[in-house]
Amino acid sequence: MKTYSAKPQEVERKWYLLDAEGQVLGRMATAIADILRGKNKPTFTPHVDTGDFVVVINAEKVVLTGRKSQQKEYQRYSGYPGGLKRISFKRMLETHPERIIEHAVKGMVPHNRLGRQILKKLKVYAGTEHPHGAQKPEPLTLGNQE
Repeated sequence: MKTYSAKPQEVERKWYLLDAEGQVLGRMATAIADILRGKNKPTFTPHVDTGDFVVVINAEKVVLTGRKSQQKEYQRYSGYPGGLKRISFKRMLETHPERIIEHAVKGMVPHNRLGRQILKKLKVYAGTEHPHGAQKPEPLTLGNQE
């Protein structure tokens, strides 16, 4: 009995369309990370990108549980003294809602070259319009629909 190991040229990729309206951010990001990585397939191989493409629409309508929408902050540091920038969740949702989902998924994929390659398959859009209609993405439903 041999263990199957997927080769990069053998991987068949599908496109999924996920509507983020009313979805809880962390639960949705976990499901997206699993699909991007290929963990939902029987041919999953940890060191090979076997995942599918995910298109997320309505990123501005994602929700957080509890009081996180008032308390959550995103930080970045320029490298210079006094260069710490803090942006609240509400402000980020108004200005760049797609970055919220990208940031959440980025923390759930490997932090190496494979992870950077996997993140290129994530396409996030604030509204309902997306330019990936030619790929015929399948609608994706998650278990936590409200």
